[in-house]
Formats: sequence, structure tokens, C-alpha cells
Amino acid sequence: MAENGGPSLRILCPKKRLVFCRDPAIYWLIGSPLFFPRFTIISSFRCLHSLPGDPLSPDFSREADDLKTLLLRGFDVIGALIVSNGQLEENSSRAIATSLKMRNFLFNSQEEYDMIGATSDLESGEIHFFFSETTKHKSIQALSNIIYEASPENYIWDTGCLLRCELEFKLPVFIPVSRVSDADDILSSSIAAVAAKFKDPNVAYLIETPNVTAEKSPLSVVLHGSGLDFNLSKSMPSTEESNMQAQICADFCSKDNCISSPNGKSADTIQVTIFYKQTRRIASSAAPSAQYYPVSEPTKAVSISFKLDVLCYASKDFPLAEAVSKLLVPGLTDQLLIMKSAIMPKLLSQHPQIRPYHFFPSGLLHPITALYELTYGENEEKQGDIRKALHSRLGLHLDRPLLRIVNALTFGINGSEEGNSKKVGSLLLRDVHTEIAGSGVSGGITSLIDGSYEYYHYLHGGIDDNGWGCAYRSLQTIISWFRLQHYTSVEVPSHRAIQQALVEIGDKEPSFVGSREWIGAIELSFVLDKLLGVTCKIMNVRSGLELPEKCRELAIHFETQGTPVMIGGGVLAYTLLGVDFNEANGDCAFLILDPHYTGNDDLKKIISSGWCGWKKAVDSKGRHFFLADKFYNLLLPQRPNMV
Repeated sequence: MAENGGPSLRILCPKKRLVFCRDPAIYWLIGSPLFFPRFTIISSFRCLHSLPGDPLSPDFSREADDLKTLLLRGFDVIGALIVSNGQLEENSSRAIATSLKMRNFLFNSQEEYDMIGATSDLESGEIHFFFSETTKHKSIQALSNIIYEASPENYIWDTGCLLRCELEFKLPVFIPVSRVSDADDILSSSIAAVAAKFKDPNVAYLIETPNVTAEKSPLSVVLHGSGLDFNLSKSMPSTEESNMQAQICADFCSKDNCISSPNGKSADTIQVTIFYKQTRRIASSAAPSAQYYPVSEPTKAVSISFKLDVLCYASKDFPLAEAVSKLLVPGLTDQLLIMKSAIMPKLLSQHPQIRPYHFFPSGLLHPITALYELTYGENEEKQGDIRKALHSRLGLHLDRPLLRIVNALTFGINGSEEGNSKKVGSLLLRDVHTEIAGSGVSGGITSLIDGSYEYYHYLHGGIDDNGWGCAYRSLQTIISWFRLQHYTSVEVPSHRAIQQALVEIGDKEPSFVGSREWIGAIELSFVLDKLLGVTCKIMNVRSGLELPEKCRELAIHFETQGTPVMIGGGVLAYTLLGVDFNEANGDCAFLILDPHYTGNDDLKKIISSGWCGWKKAVDSKGRHFFLADKFYNLLLPQRPNMV
């Protein structure tokens, strides 16, 4: 081992995201050597496919197929991390050799690269980083200067953007009846012919910006296959093509066509459309299909539907032509070949419906792509197993639906990616507590709701429930949380629908429907169970004075379940969004969303008037927020265990 020193290592993801399971395992370290300094770790993916009995020996072929699907072109494997006991140098050298072999599988190349090798001790969890340079893979050096980036989203997205290309077409395949055994070879030949079209001189790639305003015309450019650098031996492009190649990605970035990261950082997206022979779009013709000629022997005709959807990452100063030829086209080819592998075993029976989806789950700094087989629907058992495997690979919670189709990114024109604004289609305010200042608890630990919700309060929807509907409104806010986290597609029920549900389970008489009778925590639990299948815990408190004693238990609820809590006492009901608790001295505060508000959805007014804010059990003037002579029930909905 060489002396300590060498270059700096910059880590963008939190340390806990590098290793998220304390078992012997390999993690692929993800970076972007094309756009970032060579030793910059963006994320890590756990290796799931290994040889029997040895979790530290990957099944490289299966792992490579998965990584080609998941990773956006522009991101790459730059090393590996081994979780195991043993010698640091030995494990690190093995990690480097393993990552080099993985790159060879990914790119079918023996080319060498500077690589990172890391090892994490099973007992202590301490991580040690090493590197080897291209010409010195037999010698490793420790990376002693390690920097954890404070603003990783800015690091990636201030200077980077996404390119997206969709392509849908039908591929006819003709298989001679006398040579059915050759079906795989015939399909492979057809797929190879389609992939060749992506580099054909007659193919054209249209890149344009959305029309933001009437005064500003959209910018567009067409890049022809004849002018793109797909190989090193091609002739020099024409002057016109050279001018087009001078365009950079930043020229086509627009805030009107972007997605948002889980932390709200915008990522510009450039849309690319493929045309063939400059007049006909591939998606609307059979242009990318292989050409077949009539034969004398009987044949079986098979028509296969393909829908490609590729996302790539590039720096904004990267030449647009290179982004297409070096990122987008290889990405299209990879996705096509992976789909071929899935279709081939069932070529002569029912073709699987393979569809790509892009996701940007909380905890990751970049999107990923997943291929789902939807022949039997999203809820088919095999699809559930696929999602669980993805959660395990990416270190995502195994009790939250983060990679369902409804979670997939939607790329809008003249508007950001769906679901990132304070107001949604129903015009209800969302996540109003994010504008709230601190609680005033010195040295406290804040535990908050995990996810988004809509603020339901008195008089919403033209219903005059002033004086009796606060618990109904709290329930509507809770159900909106389950909808926005994609646990259910059930609509937020009206007061009447809530009452009808209680009648149907036998809790209320039929005359209850249409009444103005109050409901409490118990009734809310019945409705959640009937409409959503959600179970709840009920916390009983004999007096409002005892609520601060429940802060520790409430903090655990928000840390483990993350759902809104309904507090009911006397004739009042509130929605609890979090607590701030100092365990040393018992000081605490409650983040209350008050459904008794009757005004317009004016966020500033709601916050300044205290309709959403931190409440002490006893304020500085000695006033009690929770009443001493009232009994309180707290409804704690439990997060469903599903992916």
C-alpha cells in the first residue's frame, strides 16, 4: 500500500446512504467522471445478485443488466465498497478489482479507469476509502481528504440538466414455420437493425425549447445522424453541422420544462424527438423496423410493441451533439436490448408489456429508471417482488410505496413536474407548516410529519360546518396524506360520505347521515379502517395537563410512522403535525394545524394568525392551550407496510 495522500474525495450523498445494511455486501459507488471530478461519489447501489454462498462475489451479468436499466447515462460506476471484516488493503483492492470488472461488463470494454475502493467494518461501521490510478491498479493509496458536500442538490443541478427521449413503435418479425428454433436469432437480428437506425445518416434528432411566452419564440435545432460523432473514423461534418454542434445543453434549458428533486431543487429537462428521413417521425411509422421480403415458405408473423423512454444526465455546458451521440443513443440502444431479453422467452406466446418509468424518490440525488412488466397489472405478485428488490438496492424504506407507477415522474411543458406546488388541482393549500418558524423549545429535537397533506378547514367546499365539523376536517387532512403518499386512490370523503361509512359499519343510526353531529377519534379510526384499510392506535389522556407527558411517545410516532395525528378533546379537534421535545428538561411544543379556520386560503394570514403554528401547553402568559378539565383522545394512524 502506498503512503497516505493523493486527491480529495467528495461525497455528495449522506454517509448513511453509502451503507444502509449491516450485512456482508458490496455497494456500487456511483459518480459521473464525464462531468464531475473523478473521485466524486453521488450515490451507492447495493449489489443484489451474487454467486451462491458468497455475497462478496457478484453475478456480474445480472448486475450489469440491472445497472444499465437503473442508471441514467451520464452517471457511472466509479468504484465499489465492501462491507466485511478483514484487512483494509485486501478488501479495498478486491473492491477496485470488482468495480473494474463491472465496468467491463457494462461497456463490453477492457479499458482501465481510475477507481475507488472502500471497505466498511461490520462491527464499527467505519468506512475507509482508497483509490488506484489507471496505470497503477496493483498499487492503492488511501484517500485521506474526504469532503461531504453541504449542498449536494446544488452541486448536481445548478450545472446539470436532463435529456429525455420517448420512442414508441411496432416491430414486425417473421419467423419461418420450419425454423421456429431460430426465433431468438431472428429477433436479435431485427433488434440490431432497429438499433442501427439510431446512428443512420438519415435519422434526425429534433431538440427544442417550450414556447414560454407569446413574445419569445422557442429555440429548436435538428441534428442529423450524418453529422453526429458515433465513431472516430468518420469524416468531418459540414460547416452547418459544425455550427449546430456548437450548441450546448444550456441553450435549451428552460424552467418551464423541468422536474423537481425531493428537496425541491429544479432539474431542467430537454426533450428530444426522433425523426427518420427528415419527414416522418419514427414513432408514427415503421421506419426503425427491419425490412423483410416475401419468402416462399410459410411464416409466423409477430408484431411486438415497444415503448422506449430514456433519461440522461449532462452538464449544461456539454455540447448538445455529444449529448445525443454519446448519451442518448447508447441509452436508447441499452434499453432496447434489455427489453429484447425480457421479450425473447415469450416471443411466440403472449408478449410481456415492458414499460420504462423514471423515479426520483426521497433520499436519492438523481432519478433512476425502472422497467416494469405490466401484462397482469401493477399489483401482480411478481411486480411487488421487483419493487421490493429495488427498494433494497436503493436503500429505500420497505413500508412505503415510492416506486409505484403513480410515483413516476411526469414531465410537463409550461409547468413544472406535477406535485411540487403549494396548491394542487383542488386549490387546497398543501404543506403549510413548511413556512413556520421555530418552536422556541431550546435544545429540543423536532419530529415532524413525513410527507405531504392538504389543509382542510371549516367552510371548504361550500359546506358550512362551523361549530361541528372540525373532526371531519381533521380526518379529511389525514386521508389527503394517505392519498398524496400513494397508499390509496380513494377520494377524500365528504362529511356525508364519512357519516354514511359509520352507518354502514353499524356504528351510527341511519338518521346520522346529513346531521351536524360531532365525531371523535374512535369514529375516525372506524372510517379509516373501512375506507382505506388503515389501522390506528388510540392514545387516551385524562387531562390536557398530561399531554406534554406524551411528547416522547408522539415523537416516536412521527419518527416511525410519520402520519398526521388527530387530537380530540371536549368539542374541539386539531390535527397534530409534529412535536419539539427536550428530553432533558421536558420542555415541548406541538405543531398544530387548526381546522377551525374560516377564512380564505391565504397562507400568510393562516400563519401570522396562528392557525398553523407551534403551541406550548402553557404559553408565556400562563394560558393553557389544552384544557385541564377535558379528556383527550389522540388518533395515531399507522403507516401501511407496503411497497
